[in-house]
Amino acid sequence: MADKKPIELEEGWASMQQGINKLVRLLEGETESQFNAEQYMMLYTTIYNMCTQKPPYDYSEQLYQRYREAFNNYINDKVLPSLRNHSDEVLLKELYHRWNNHKVMVRWLSRFFNYLDRYYVLRHSLHPLKDVGLLCFRDQVYADVKRNTRAAVLKLIEREREGELIDKTLLKHILDIFIEVGMGSMDCYERDFEEVLLTETANYYKRKASEWINQDSCPDYMLKAEECLRLEEERVDNYLHPSTKLKLLKEVENEVLTKYENDLLQKEHSGCAALLRDDKTDDLARMYRLFSRIPKGLDPIADCFKEHVEGEGMKLVKEVAEAVEAKKEKDSGKPSKDSGTSYEQQYVRQVIELHDKYLTYVGTCFANSSLFHKALKEAFEGFCNKNVAGSTSAELMANFCDNLLKKGGSEKLSDEAIEETLEKVVKLLAYISDKDLFAEFYRKRLARRLLQDKSASDDHERSILTRLKQQCGAQFTSKMEGMVTDLQLAREKQQNFDEWRQRKNKQLPIDMSVTVLTTGFWPTYKSMDLALPAEMVEGIAAFKEFYEDETKHRKLTWVYTQGTAVLKGNFDPKSLELVLSTLQAATLLLFNEGEELSYSEVQERLNLQEEDVTRLLHSLSCAKYQILVKDPQNKVIGKNDKFRLNVKFTDRMKRIKVPLPPTDEKKKVIEDVDKDRRYAIDAAIVRTMKSRKVLQHQQLVLEVVQQLSRMFKPDFKLIKKRIEDLIARDYLERDKDNPQLFKYLA
Repeated sequence: MADKKPIELEEGWASMQQGINKLVRLLEGETESQFNAEQYMMLYTTIYNMCTQKPPYDYSEQLYQRYREAFNNYINDKVLPSLRNHSDEVLLKELYHRWNNHKVMVRWLSRFFNYLDRYYVLRHSLHPLKDVGLLCFRDQVYADVKRNTRAAVLKLIEREREGELIDKTLLKHILDIFIEVGMGSMDCYERDFEEVLLTETANYYKRKASEWINQDSCPDYMLKAEECLRLEEERVDNYLHPSTKLKLLKEVENEVLTKYENDLLQKEHSGCAALLRDDKTDDLARMYRLFSRIPKGLDPIADCFKEHVEGEGMKLVKEVAEAVEAKKEKDSGKPSKDSGTSYEQQYVRQVIELHDKYLTYVGTCFANSSLFHKALKEAFEGFCNKNVAGSTSAELMANFCDNLLKKGGSEKLSDEAIEETLEKVVKLLAYISDKDLFAEFYRKRLARRLLQDKSASDDHERSILTRLKQQCGAQFTSKMEGMVTDLQLAREKQQNFDEWRQRKNKQLPIDMSVTVLTTGFWPTYKSMDLALPAEMVEGIAAFKEFYEDETKHRKLTWVYTQGTAVLKGNFDPKSLELVLSTLQAATLLLFNEGEELSYSEVQERLNLQEEDVTRLLHSLSCAKYQILVKDPQNKVIGKNDKFRLNVKFTDRMKRIKVPLPPTDEKKKVIEDVDKDRRYAIDAAIVRTMKSRKVLQHQQLVLEVVQQLSRMFKPDFKLIKKRIEDLIARDYLERDKDNPQLFKYLA
């Protein structure tokens, strides 16, 4: 059988050219029937045959070249002339139309020439047919019209920014061309469009921001800034590539926010300080949202917030100082109350409210940002450690808690409200640098509440101790917890004593209850060798006997200053019940026989020091209830005065409490705290040196401060003094060559 005659190049190409011309007429919208299967197969077969003929009739290389030329011819004859006639939006529409046509042409021609792709292209590592079609478009059409196209796109974007409606779908299609001609790379999109878009955007918002900053208030400016950022994000979602988003927003943020931040925040009647002053929470939240977008954008706002909060706090400090001063002038000569004036109580309440308010701001306006928590902390530390009307905040907070927790306090609150308030006070304690001072004042007040049965609720007492323990550590509350436990044990001990008396059949001339306390837990009380009246002596002897039966190796020390007694006073008008301290009761019982006693006789019989006798006699003869008559009748106790029972004494109440003039506890507390601080510093120095053996002076001081700062702020001079003291006591020694270097002595 004879070989089939090979197809010559020009002969084969002539039939291919007919197919290509038909495709072009279809694309140009001319009257032409669609390809049928027979025509398609004929064209495909022609290529197949021309590529599979034996050399020299294998025309694969020539066909590959002519495939490219077919595109180039079509582009030069039809596409470029149509595009060059148009501009602006019409150009974009024509370009999109031509791009779609080109993709159809690529699809059809690559099918006709498919056999080239399967063997020739693979064997010679050439561009696949589809890529060749795209490259022709990129190198000729795209290169020719990209500048005009970009200008048209940017013009449309600016019109949209000015509020006009535009064809977003068209823009999306055009920008897709920039991406697709990159053939997997974003170079064309980024180099030919995005770079110019970013520059144009920066210029546009530069103009806008310079107008807004001059004509708008801070809230209005921020509304516009927020809106333009929202619209730019929408723009990316609608037609720009997602990779443009961050770059585009960065340009807007830079022009609208970064460049004008200081001007905006410092606007006189609408800046950050004014928004805080007028409680504009929505605007503050917007400010936070906007400036959190730029590096270090929140720092000036946090500084402004700190300054504002500290200013509000200092205003409270000043107000209470003025109110207390005015009250002192008004009440000069009257005895002062120990639990803080109502103004000072009000001050703590206002500080709590201030903290609540700005803590809410941090949560709602500033998204619980750690930067703003830090600003709030520093602001409160700033004014909470100032002296308030001669008292420290530590003392005022202890007094405030005392008022909350004692019976008959001025704060009438429900149990839930008390719990909530206690929690807030403990939170405030975090800002106080002298926590040890608070602890000592609180312990004094707690002791008084417990011993005088003034505590309103054991649950509340335990609750605040639990909170303090969580905030400041177990060491902070160990003594206070011991005090509360002591009271429970003392009640059991009293019950055991009553049962013991019944068993022993011991009758006492008076009803007597004893509270046994552990020395280490309680504040130190003044001890005195009081000569008790006979009625009391018998009771004390009985309790001693009971206690020694029950416990071994423990010694009882009687603290008469903390005891109370109820006496029945038989006066001429009527009988009265008198609630007194143990010392007052012992004093009044001296006058049971109706005799007149001199100052020195009272002192001798009670066996007390002068200052105690003076205080007792003053409370019974010169104060509110004058149960004793003093001769001469004046308000000053003299050593030559004489006293007798006022048999005519009466009162409208059946039961009266006779107060003792208050002693100045504050001075004693501060002395105790100073003493404890010296011990704490000594312990910290020894602890540090024991572990480090050798240390420079500065490093030692820093480590000691770090160890102690949870409880108080140690004074550098005091640390230096304690180091000298420890050197004198042979705990440390100075290096002979370097006096700044210390060594630990075991």
